[in-house]
This record gives sequence, structure tokens and C-alpha cells, in this order.
Amino acid sequence: MLSTSVLPLNHMDDERRRTIAIYRFSAQIISRSAGRSATAAAAYRAGVLIEDRRTGQVHDYDRRSGVVHAEIMAPEATPAWMMDRTALWNAVEIAEKRRDAQLSREVQLALPHELDAAQRLSLVRDYVRQAFVVRGMIADIAIHAPHRQGDDRNHHVHVMLTMREITADGFGKKDRTWNDTSLIEHWRETWQEAVNHALERVGHATRVDHRSLEEQRLDAQEKAEKARSANDNEQARVFDLAAIRLDRDPQPKIGHIATALERRGEQTERGNLWRDVVARNFDRFGAWIILQRARLDALWRRFEGAVERLQERGFEDGQERPAQDIPSSSRFTPEQRDRLLGRSKGRTGARPREKDDRER
Repeated sequence: MLSTSVLPLNHMDDERRRTIAIYRFSAQIISRSAGRSATAAAAYRAGVLIEDRRTGQVHDYDRRSGVVHAEIMAPEATPAWMMDRTALWNAVEIAEKRRDAQLSREVQLALPHELDAAQRLSLVRDYVRQAFVVRGMIADIAIHAPHRQGDDRNHHVHVMLTMREITADGFGKKDRTWNDTSLIEHWRETWQEAVNHALERVGHATRVDHRSLEEQRLDAQEKAEKARSANDNEQARVFDLAAIRLDRDPQPKIGHIATALERRGEQTERGNLWRDVVARNFDRFGAWIILQRARLDALWRRFEGAVERLQERGFEDGQERPAQDIPSSSRFTPEQRDRLLGRSKGRTGARPREKDDRER
């Protein structure tokens, strides 16, 4: 079993690069019960200064780098003053009286690195408009560039959403239908469709899938069995390999706070969790490699047995031949044997090399 000590957090970048396309849709509630505020969250995501008029705190992230684009999208009937970020989120804070109030829903989306900046912005605007704004929500979007020490594919967007109906004077009642789990699942699926459509439109073959790894793995296994039933062994092999790649635990999100601590050399609970998951995945893949080697060795033994039987019988394909003309399996060197079985002599399951600290 691999020790988590050999899996530094900076190996995260190498692991993610094995993935062809990245899908991410995560949703969370920003609430006072967790010690958070909508004004602080909006200021941080947009990289601006916002003064919280309810508490008097000033949240200044004006010097923050990495914010590529920020804007507010709202339904047509929205009062003009709500298009100002400071006014909007202060109004949200003032409208909520409870100490455990839910202030905003935040959605985080991974953006395809295969697209350029203009294409990513167009994708975000189209999706946010159709998924949230047409339902009556105000959306504050902030597109972030990859961290300079992280995965350079990690383009992503934060979308902060209001949770109350909009009236001519401000906010009305909360719309509880926006909390339905079926709606969240619908948003997840439609984000997949939006990303894949955008990739297809610009000619990229990569695709994303919103389903869990387990669902994708079972689907790949089913397709492999159907291909074998149709005697399409080549296609069956493709789906078998896909099922193998999907037989892993999902890697947990580290979060920006834990990531910053890890970059300073401090181990965190979330970082340790990530290392544990990666170690389990390496162990699982290593076990699969051992199984395949055992199967290849068994196949080789069958081949050797067949050759020995031919030597004993002294003929091949029904034609009598001197026994010395039958090739002996012992004449193959270990290198020739590996080539015949299609396996490499390179290290498998080797421990990853430590590189500069980079995290998505």
C-alpha cells in the first residue's frame, strides 16, 4: 500500500492532467450560521472593496489578482440600483434578520480550458441567463484565472445568486422552490449540456459528464459487454479501459484556505483527506496491474505448454516435422516474452515525483 506521505499536495496537478475533460458543478449556501456574510463573499470573488453597512466591516480585496471578469446579471424588471455590487449585497444583508439566515446560493463551475477567454465568457453568460436569471434570480458572476502556482487549466467561475423574489422596492419573499434537489440536479445536467455544446461548436472532441464516477463506470461496463456480444472486440476494449479509469474515488476539494496553508508547508485536514483518496486510488490501480500481470503469466504458461506438446508430437498443422524444428519457448528471452505479451518493462505504480507546488 502506498503511504500518504509520498503523495504531496503539489502532485494534484499531475493527477488532474490525466483527465481528458474537467466537469465541476458545486453549489453551497452562504449563511450567517457558518460565520459568513454575503458582502465579504462578493468582495473576495470580484476582487473589490465592499463596506458592510450592517456591521461596519470593510472587506477590501481590491488588490486581489486573478479575477478575469466580473459582472451582475439580472431579470429585466430589476431596479437599477441592484446592478451595483455594494448596494445589492448590502440589501441582502439588511433583508435578512435571523442570526442563522441563508444569504446567498453560490455555484462554482469549472470552465473548459479548451476554449478561449471570449468563448468561456459567452458560455457563462448564456448558461447563467437560462439557468438562473430567467427564474428571477440576480447573478453576480466572477471568472477566475488559474492560480500561478496551480493547474493552468483551472479556469472557473463563481456565481452568487440571490434567494428572494425581486420587487420594485427591493426584495420580497424567499422562493423555496429554488432549493429543490431536483432543480439542482437539473442545473448539473444542463451545465454538462452547455459545456459539451460549446466544445462541439469550436471543434473539440473532449466532453464532460455530470454523472458520478460509479455511474459512468457501470455504463462503460455495460457498453463493453454489448460490444463483446456484437463481436466488436476493439470497441469492447475501449469501454473496458474507460471502466478501469473510472474505478476510483472522487478527489475532494481542498478549498482556498487549506490550499494556502499547504503551500506554506502546513498540513491540513482537507489536504490529508485528499492524500488519503489519492493513495487509495493508486493502490487500487496497482492491484489491477498485478491482476493483469498474473493473467498474462497464465497465458504465457498456456503458450509454453502448447509448444511443449508440439515438441513431443514432432509435428505442426498435421505435417510431420523433426522435433528439433519446433521452436522452444525457452529460446525466448525475458525481453522478447514481454514484447510478445505487449507489456512494457517500465515501472508501473511508481511513486510520483515531487514537483513545484501546484494546486488546481
